Amino acid sequence: MSSIPHSPSNATEELQYWGFLEKLMVSTLSTVPSCVFLYVNGTMLFSLRSKPVFCETPRYVLLYNLLFADTVQLALSQVMFILAVCRVKLSYPVCSCLTLLTNLTTVISPLTLVLMSVERYVAVCYPLRHTTIITVRNTAVAVTAVWAVSTLNNLTRLLLSLSFQKLGILQVKDLCSNLAMMLGSVSLDYDRAFTGFLFVSAGVAIASSYVGVAAAARSASADKTLARKARNTLLLHLVQLGLSLSSTIYNPLLIALSTAVTRIVFVRVQNVFYVCFVILSRCLSSLIYGLRDQRIRPVLLDHLCCRLGRSVVPASS
Repeated sequence: MSSIPHSPSNATEELQYWGFLEKLMVSTLSTVPSCVFLYVNGTMLFSLRSKPVFCETPRYVLLYNLLFADTVQLALSQVMFILAVCRVKLSYPVCSCLTLLTNLTTVISPLTLVLMSVERYVAVCYPLRHTTIITVRNTAVAVTAVWAVSTLNNLTRLLLSLSFQKLGILQVKDLCSNLAMMLGSVSLDYDRAFTGFLFVSAGVAIASSYVGVAAAARSASADKTLARKARNTLLLHLVQLGLSLSSTIYNPLLIALSTAVTRIVFVRVQNVFYVCFVILSRCLSSLIYGLRDQRIRPVLLDHLCCRLGRSVVPASS
């Protein structure tokens, strides 16, 4: 008995069904860890504003700025990732707003890491002058300067990339991404030059701080415990800087990979790359400081557990 061949409409519906399942699976595998880390980062941000000591200590103010930038970056990256998975094309103004906000926080993270490294360097090498140099007011000025530099970079990218009079009603030809908004070789060259200068300068600054702390630790008057903790923190800053740099090569890696593998393999690798290069690099700060810092850890764990421990009433004997 011969089998009845499938009609073209049934085959199309089956392909659409499997395509929908694929999008749902990819979106779920990326959205779940993103939501978890957004919750952790949000709780960490709340914890850093829950006690006066966190608001009045410069290094916690810098940590709040770093966490805020990472959280915004993670949220925007997740939105753009879901739009890409769903093959949603946006107009140039909308895509430009998303990419500009993403780039804004991308620049803030490495610059804040530099400020945090300098703060640790001053604490170890100039302990008597630390409280006069690293004040809340000076920290606020430094944070404002970081946001100003990042904003200036975004305005420069905008001037080099877009002309809203011509592109205001047009859709992006490809999916919304950082590369899609670079409409000329000048903007692409500027982005590469600025990114390279930013991360090289940040790497040199953090490495120099580490060398200075290591040299100061050998002196007899240095606080050995403080110097050891500072060295470990600076090494973690270098790891964070490397992860931030890896997130900038996420799109170029995908472009190169798309021409070498099949679509199924590409989608799977894309999800892995996104989790490793984007999500992980933006959640490391909360994990590092939330678990290592003796002041933050009990407050963070208390807020993460929603104060369940305090709601338990001991049984009467």
